[in-house]
Amino acid sequence: MSEIENADPLVLVTGASGYVASHVVKVLLEKGYRVRGTVRSFMNAERVNHLYDLCPDSKHKLELVEADLTKDDTWPRAVVGCEYVHHVASPLPLEEPKNEDDVIVPAVQGTLGVLKASAKTGTVRRVVLTSSCAAIANMGGNKEPMKEKDWTNLDDPGLSAYSKSKHLAEKAAWDFVTELPANEKFELAVVNPNFVVGPILHGATGMSFEVIKSIFTREMPMLPHFSIGICDVRDVALAHLKCMTFPEAAGNRHIITHSALWMIDIAKILTAEFASYNPPSVTVPNWVIWIVSWFNHSMALRYKSLTRPLVYDNSRMKTVLQIDPIPPEKSLIDMFYSMIEGGYVPKTDKYKGPPPA
Repeated sequence: MSEIENADPLVLVTGASGYVASHVVKVLLEKGYRVRGTVRSFMNAERVNHLYDLCPDSKHKLELVEADLTKDDTWPRAVVGCEYVHHVASPLPLEEPKNEDDVIVPAVQGTLGVLKASAKTGTVRRVVLTSSCAAIANMGGNKEPMKEKDWTNLDDPGLSAYSKSKHLAEKAAWDFVTELPANEKFELAVVNPNFVVGPILHGATGMSFEVIKSIFTREMPMLPHFSIGICDVRDVALAHLKCMTFPEAAGNRHIITHSALWMIDIAKILTAEFASYNPPSVTVPNWVIWIVSWFNHSMALRYKSLTRPLVYDNSRMKTVLQIDPIPPEKSLIDMFYSMIEGGYVPKTDKYKGPPPA
């Protein structure tokens, strides 16, 4: 399978300081591309400065510019001169918001702002959009593996604001590209990752970080019987690279996932590697979750997925993108080592550090 040939094109990555985006920046720099990343503000030096160290031996120095999902006028300057755009930035609430528009509006507006600027610049050949399996999933579980042709049901009362935002932002992107005049056309490819785990780069955390951390800090004294579909952040970054360079990726969605694990199995995997830590080993009875769901909206959204794992077809990832997914065990273990080494989880007296690379 051939790749589009071009000498060191300029590539934009939005939300460069984020968990997934920082890995995308890293893999692009390693491949010799010129990379421009967007950050919301240079004021937070701790969130920004580490990005310059992602690939010390890179051929080109990372360029950073300010841009905001809610400010359309910040995007033309960000995309100028770029041949490829990776739109990764999107709101990711840690709790269900009181007003779902707080998540949906910036997700859709930001996506369209990036696409409009890309169309007008005249140099962008392809945009790779980070969507999610949340734009594909049926929250009630499924009998047959879900595929790229599937979409979430926006009328599902159990759908979270985040799932709606990913669905609506991706739909808006496809509609926008379809309606572009010929003189502004560019290609669109979409990456739909599942629950993303794997090593953290210099403080760029995400939802999975909060979930894993809550297990080992015992914020969850017992584990809900939830199933989580796992994918590695390094596979997601590689998928972005291949969706940018493989001709066959254009005009398509790509589910990125390995397999689903129950929360208790995640705890067991990590306990086996990190024996000096003591995560919960008991699962909350389903009837307790049912009662809590009456009073807790976030729990109510997840109740429907109890005992019914969400299963996805990852054949396109394997055959078209030629990605052999990293096993969840390695993803989780590498992630927890990075959390300990980064100071997010305290070291125990018996902690010996990560094994040699």
